[in-house]
Amino acid sequence: MSGFVVEYNRRTREVRVTQFLGPDGHRAALKLRLQLEAEPTDLDWEIVSLASDSIETVRHTHSRYFEGERAAV
Repeated sequence: MSGFVVEYNRRTREVRVTQFLGPDGHRAALKLRLQLEAEPTDLDWEIVSLASDSIETVRHTHSRYFEGERAAV
């Protein structure tokens, strides 16, 4: 299943999405999320990894990340 890493800035509402296609995409997304969380970051950023069939589904199921979207996908 495809995987997605969503980086969401709570203060500015900026969102960055990295997608990993293919059957092991969810594993690659989790790996990236763990790498990003291990690095020192601004506490305003929330990082999640999600497994989904499409970015459209992610936008629907996790819509709070995409409200007022200023995105880099």
